[in-house]
Order: sequence, then structure tokens, then C-alpha cells
Amino acid sequence: MSWNQTNRAVLAAAPDAVFAVLADLDQWGRWCGGVSEAGLDGPVRVGQTAGMALDIPVVRHVHRATAPPVRVRALEHGTRIVLEQPQPGGSLTIEWTVTADSREPGHTLFTQRLAGRGPLSFGMGPVARHALASDFAMDALRLWRLAGGVVDPNLVRVVVAGGSGTLGRRLVGDLAARGHDVVVLTRSPQPHLPVRQALWDGVTVEGWAAELEPASRTAVVNLAGRLVDVRPTAANIASLRSSRVDSTRALVRASSGLTAPLAAWVQASTTAIYSDAGETEIDESSPVPVGLPQMTGVAQPWEDSVQGAAAEHLHILRTSLVLDRGAPVVDRLVALTRAGLGGSIGTGRQWISWIHIDDWLAVARAALGIEPGVRLPDGVVIASAPFPVRNSELMAQLRSRLHRPWSPPTPVPLMRLGAVLLRTDAALGLTGRRATSSVLPASGFEFAHPRLDGALDDLLGADQG
Repeated sequence: MSWNQTNRAVLAAAPDAVFAVLADLDQWGRWCGGVSEAGLDGPVRVGQTAGMALDIPVVRHVHRATAPPVRVRALEHGTRIVLEQPQPGGSLTIEWTVTADSREPGHTLFTQRLAGRGPLSFGMGPVARHALASDFAMDALRLWRLAGGVVDPNLVRVVVAGGSGTLGRRLVGDLAARGHDVVVLTRSPQPHLPVRQALWDGVTVEGWAAELEPASRTAVVNLAGRLVDVRPTAANIASLRSSRVDSTRALVRASSGLTAPLAAWVQASTTAIYSDAGETEIDESSPVPVGLPQMTGVAQPWEDSVQGAAAEHLHILRTSLVLDRGAPVVDRLVALTRAGLGGSIGTGRQWISWIHIDDWLAVARAALGIEPGVRLPDGVVIASAPFPVRNSELMAQLRSRLHRPWSPPTPVPLMRLGAVLLRTDAALGLTGRRATSSVLPASGFEFAHPRLDGALDDLLGADQG
């Protein structure tokens, strides 16, 4: 059995400065939130050993007491370090590489690859991934700061509402590590986040509106809203709608009192606004139907509530399924597939529009006007890869990556029963949309992961456990 996972971040720092921090394993626990303690037993060189303990409740004590030392397996000064920790019948490998970013001078591309093999990889894989990669964006941001990274006052400031969620943390880490001054508006500040946070209630404007100044060089990204993974009761649908509409209206009211329009506004939305679209091919010019209450009925008011926003540029990102390890939907699909329940859902013919996390981040940067070579027109942008797939193909590719045999389809009645037990909405799996963007390619945007097989190869690699 084996598994692997790759994560990347662009850091506004010199490669040698980033490498110096990585090579000093005493600092590992200062930038990786999942490491409680680490330290080399001597100078960094091939064969040198180091202590390392994972910072996870319960596991922390067991790991500290039983885990053998980490050993430096490979070293290329300035560019690459490979660490290996033996496990019974296998090993855990951590590889870090740093290279100069060819697209952005003065920036470093930092890549972390994790790999596990052996009979214990099935049980230890999720533990290691959680500790070493579950919050990679924040880890990379702390690494950037240790490497001497500082905020660049010439770059646009970005205020992110909903920046403490899974997708928000990815965006916040991505922007801050590139040198942007980033502020997170949150109902529940988290002391361990390495970024400034401002308390708000998502309804009123008191106490935080000043974060939007100076408006002329400040952008807003609005990701605020309750997760849709709930039962489709009238109360839940009303809560989903109000959590989005109220927070958007609060931001709009705050913008109306600024000394100047905001530099940019990126408003989150979803391709679920098209409800269950069947075989219809959808792009930004497609009309929005009157659809399912938890889809169109939530997304349409969400988008409408941004009217009146004072911003030089406004983009509405209708985002499809974001493929990212650690994202709730992806982790659930992987867990079901690993458990032998990776068959298609219902007929399996429903279309799945999707986008790799790296491409979604690039789309968001393009909407902020900071992605080199891409200029998006104001208005709606569908954040979706150019090649949607049917549900049956998605599940087949997951089974292939996870080395699981064919699984029977999940009948619709069983799907509905399971949704009740899991307290979710069966429509999230039984409906679909064939949505792609015509705006992105016309604006010079190039997808790093245009096809599902390549995206899953990047995210899951040769995961076999």
C-alpha cells in the first residue's frame, strides 16, 4: 500500500532564503502547524538524523514515544531536501524543493511532496497528511515570514470575508505569501492564524468598515456563507440564503461610505445557480433558470445582493466543484471510494463541472487584476475547467487512482436514505451541470489542469491505500 500528496506555494522571497529555513529543521515546528518539535542531531547532510513529533492530540504522545528518527535521505544544497522516517514494513517520505518562479521574478516556488508506503500507510496516511499538509497554505505563509518575507506596500490590499474557511484559507495564504497585505473578516478569530483578522458579525458594519481604507488600493473578496452540506429543510435553506445575502449587503453598505470606490470586488457564487441543467451546455451567457431552492434559490439572491457595491471592478465567480485534498467534498468522495463505495451515483450520467485548486486560485487572482497576462472583463466568470465529466467517469477515475475495483452504482433511494443519515442533501450528488467558461480563454487564461485525469494525478498521485 502507498499514497502520496503534493502541495505548492509561491513565496515572495529568494530561493536561498526559503531553503535556509527548510534546512534548519529546528525551525520545522515554527512554520508547520502539525509538527510539535523537530531538530537535527548535527549539521544537515545526507544520512544525518533528526527528531520529529506530530502535533496531533493523542497521536502526539504516541508518535514522540515510538517513532524512529527522521533521516536526511537526499540533499541538493539550495534546491532540495528529502527526509525519510522508517515505519514497520515501509516509510514516510517528505520532500521539499525550492526553485525560482519563472513567471514572477524574485519569487520562489515551494513544493512539498509527501509519500507513504508499507502496510501501515493505510492508517498512518491520513494522520501524516493531516499534520503535514492539511493547512499547507498557512504553513507556507509562516515559512515565507521566517524567510524574511514582508508585505509589499505597492501591492493591492485584500480584505477577505469568509477567509477562515477551507477555500478562504487557501486564498488568504496564497495572496499573503506573495506579499499582499491581507485582512480576514471573521466571526470567530483564530489566534494561531498567521494573518491579521478583524471581527465582524456578517450583518452590521460597525467596528470593521475602516479595514476597507484606503479604498483605492483595497480589494474585497467575499466568500462568506454557511456550508451547503445540510438537509434541505426550509429553515436550513433560509439560513444558507441569509448567511450569504446579509454578509454581502453589509459589505455593500460599508463600501458606500468609503472615500473612493474599492479597487476590485470578487463576489463568490456557484455554478449550482443553474440548478440541475441536464445536457445543456452552459457558459457565462446562459440564462439563470428558476431552479431548486437550495441551489438557484440561494445563489440568485446571493448574486443580486452585491448590487450597489462601490468598486472599480466587480467579478462574480460562479465556482464549480473545487478539487483539493482537505476540501470536505473531495475528502468524502475519497473516503467512500477507499471503503469500496466508489460506484456512480444514480444513473451516473449527471455532469460534474470541476476545477483544480491551483486553477481556482489563479482565476481569483485574475479577478483581482494581479495574474500576469490575464485581464478579465467585469461581470460573471465561470470558474470551471474546460472539460466537465459525468459522475460515472469521476468515480471511475477515483477508483483507478485509489486502486479500488468496480463498485455498483448507488441507487437513488439508497442515496436519499444516506443523505438523511449524513444530514446532507441528496440533490448535491444527483444533480449536475455541464458548465465551462468562455470568458477565461478569451482573456488569456490558461488552465494548469484542464482535464480530470491530470488534476487527479496531481492531487492523488499513485495513492494505493
